[in-house]
Amino acid sequence: MINNGIFSIQITKQPIMKTRNIYFTLLAVVAAFVITSCSSPITLTSWKNPADNSKISKVVVMPLFDKLEYMKPFEQSMDAYFITQGLKALGSLDILNPNIKYSVSDIKKRCDSLGADAILVFVYKGTDKSESYVPPTTYTTGGFGGSWGGGYWGGGSWGGYGGGFYGGAAGFDAGSTVTTGGYWTTTSVVNLKASLYTRSSNDAIWTGDITVTDPNYVDQSATEIAQDIYADWVKYDLLKYPSGKK
Repeated sequence: MINNGIFSIQITKQPIMKTRNIYFTLLAVVAAFVITSCSSPITLTSWKNPADNSKISKVVVMPLFDKLEYMKPFEQSMDAYFITQGLKALGSLDILNPNIKYSVSDIKKRCDSLGADAILVFVYKGTDKSESYVPPTTYTTGGFGGSWGGGYWGGGSWGGYGGGFYGGAAGFDAGSTVTTGGYWTTTSVVNLKASLYTRSSNDAIWTGDITVTDPNYVDQSATEIAQDIYADWVKYDLLKYPSGKK
């Protein structure tokens, strides 16, 4: 029995051909797990001003982050997704010099001159961190024969399987005892505040409180945030040309 909290598979001793089939099945399962676990869970809690019926067709994305190395990939990924959906988009770094301080009126004038009818501002609100303990689990494996190769999943980033869990070492056919878990994990939740401003009002027409759990890459998280925001704008009928329709 293999059970790591994600999947559970019962394996009994089989001829070499069947063992190899099981091996490739396991690879497929783990590959699927890796693919689905690459993205970061994101939540979006939004509000729309019911008194403002403005619709947007071109937006400037403006993340007010401390580091330029975060701003650039964030803007580019957001812009790229919006554009694929038919919403024209620009990054603030494409039109503003990060070494110059601009007044709000100057920013609006610059955006107006480019035909943008909305500005999407992101503010970083901090990161919440929490720790949790994964208790150890011990179980006994059956024999797999010697065709598993030299420890394909042997510890490393999977953690806790020991060196060469599927190592096909001498005597492994007799079965072995494996312990997983017994460690602390840290979860980081990044909090962002998004606000959409239009020409019609000095107040935000739409706001969104966003959380991103354990983000790995800025550009990947930005794309996923853009997907949620765009879907929310469609729901609120904020787009002049939804889904590329003009």
